[in-house]
Amino acid sequence: MDLELTNKNVVVMASSKGLGRATALEFAKAGANVFLTSRSEASLHETADELKQLSGNKKIYYQPCDMASGEDIENLFQGVNQKLGSVDILINNTGGPKAGGFEAVTDEDWFESFEKNLLSYIRTTRAVIPHMKDQQFGRIINISSSSTKEVIDHLILSNTFRSGMVGLTKSLARELAPHNILVNTVGPGRIETDRLIELDTITADKKGVSMEEVVDMNNRHIPLGRYGKPEEFAKIVVFLASSANTYLTGQSLVVDGGMLKAL
Repeated sequence: MDLELTNKNVVVMASSKGLGRATALEFAKAGANVFLTSRSEASLHETADELKQLSGNKKIYYQPCDMASGEDIENLFQGVNQKLGSVDILINNTGGPKAGGFEAVTDEDWFESFEKNLLSYIRTTRAVIPHMKDQQFGRIINISSSSTKEVIDHLILSNTFRSGMVGLTKSLARELAPHNILVNTVGPGRIETDRLIELDTITADKKGVSMEEVVDMNNRHIPLGRYGKPEEFAKIVVFLASSANTYLTGQSLVVDGGMLKAL
């Protein structure tokens, strides 16, 4: 299947590691012009070099950006416009918010998570829509969490703002459909990333068991019997963001190996 991604301009947020990095690599392999972002310029430089070597694609650019900063996001897209000229595909992504239940988080935590995990997606989307409308083509993927389908205990901030992301996605999909701009949300289940290690470590400490026991326990709830690989998640994102997807929009999908039972 031809994804028609050659020379498409793609911005992948929070892409120096984890799901963002894996997604950027898949786009690079498909021949897209890829723009990376994260807070660390050193990490971006290293990731860009690695992706060029792994994909054979030299059209990989980067600029540091703190997703919680409106000024940083504005500066980022000025840099994107200088390097790429426009954005065809936007992959919204950011690190997960602070873990904890309702009584463990403060007003400051709520405001910080709102700006980082929801308002940032609004700001980046606002930056790319004008060009997408002009060319009557665009793809926006909001990376979220499986908590959009089934809340995760002790992740009150993620549960709240990821759900807000679904409402944003559905509303944008309806507003932008006449311009051939498709908007979807994709949430990871238990995918092997640093974030998952962090959460499994918290669980192991609370239960007083080893990390291996936590992983074994979780695998028993996954029909495929294992954690997912970042590249498995990334391939789904790339398909939805490509020209091969012409009709699926406004959806909230979960890549979880069949783990969730709720519809």
